[in-house]
Amino acid sequence: MLGSSKIERFLIEIGDLAFFTKRFFKEVLSRPFEFKELLRQCYNVGNRSMLLVGVTAFIIGLVITLQTRPTLQEFGAESWMPSMVSISIIREIGPVIIALTFAGRIASGIGAELGSMRVTEQIDAMEVSGTNPFKYLVVTRIFATTLMLPILVIIGDAIALYGSYIIENIKGDISFRLYFNKALNALAFSDIVPATLKTFFFGFAIGLVGCFKGYNCEKGTVGVGIAANSAVVFASMLLFILDFIAVFITDIFFEI
Repeated sequence: MLGSSKIERFLIEIGDLAFFTKRFFKEVLSRPFEFKELLRQCYNVGNRSMLLVGVTAFIIGLVITLQTRPTLQEFGAESWMPSMVSISIIREIGPVIIALTFAGRIASGIGAELGSMRVTEQIDAMEVSGTNPFKYLVVTRIFATTLMLPILVIIGDAIALYGSYIIENIKGDISFRLYFNKALNALAFSDIVPATLKTFFFGFAIGLVGCFKGYNCEKGTVGVGIAANSAVVFASMLLFILDFIAVFITDIFFEI
């Protein structure tokens, strides 16, 4: 009975999320368009995540190179290091790790922010005053995460490759120009475009889950903490599911 009740609550939450998504697409096509709030949210989302994404990406580049180089040395294949690192980072490691970092920073922040507004009845006050809080609070934040995550991933990938170059320059005495020529020449259309496109879906999922958890927060200060925590967990799980679907579709598409 206990297991069935948990499954029932989970399915109900999935249904609520589906209706929440439907309302988003309905509101996004109607006037007025909150462009100023959208720009403000884009700045907040990008600015709040830039340092964390940059540091994370830099360490990713360092660690991958340090861990992989000894193995390639055993086979005399050190020259393949730039190609291997660039493909692995651009295709999978960069988008997924940066998206998870972004989810931990942004999804929890959105969930806590909207949750506190719900608890303190600010959202209810906006509805009473005739303002559309869903369009002002939810639509702008989801759009901001959808637009900013791909930009952060591109910046993070470049920083990760630079971190890898530093290790290669120290260990193998390779020049900046030679390293990036090898790294970029190894990339193809099937590496860059699908990896970039899926980050839009990652950003959308992170913003959607954060807004859903915060907007539907239960009363009380405890509910704010639960909303922030569950937003990160749910968004992270959804990212892995979306990543699997994206890789599966890409593999089928380019295999054909």
